[in-house]
Amino acid sequence: MEDKTNDALKKYGPAGAGLCKDFRRNFGELMASKITQLQSQACQASKFVAKHGTAYYKQLLEQNKQYIVEPPSVEKCNELSKQLLYTRLASIPGRYEAFLKELDSVKQMWKNRKELKVEDAGIAALFGLECFAWYCAGEIVGRGFTFTGYYP
Repeated sequence: MEDKTNDALKKYGPAGAGLCKDFRRNFGELMASKITQLQSQACQASKFVAKHGTAYYKQLLEQNKQYIVEPPSVEKCNELSKQLLYTRLASIPGRYEAFLKELDSVKQMWKNRKELKVEDAGIAALFGLECFAWYCAGEIVGRGFTFTGYYP
């Protein structure tokens, strides 16, 4: 810190060195006030959730009571999970047909690539970029939310 003060002293004279010290002091005070303000806002938000959270929870359950299974039991949960699994499995043929239609349209675009518009090429490039971004996000999640590598 003293080096910066000395540099300011050489460059701007005594007034510059004083400005440097004033800036550091004012910046510290500003950050302290911002932290206090942030703590106050967090406290207000916590009080709001404590006061209104249960009412929101009850309202949400009341609006969606047709989806609640009574009585809640392990057997019913197992039955629902099997229903979900087999419903998903039953939807595979329809999704496979949709995939083949998309693949055919891509093949057709590739055959007619000389007639391809810039808009279509841009959309395809953006889609490829989005796929790559999701791949990268999956890699980061798989590494345990690290950018540098896997945990040993």
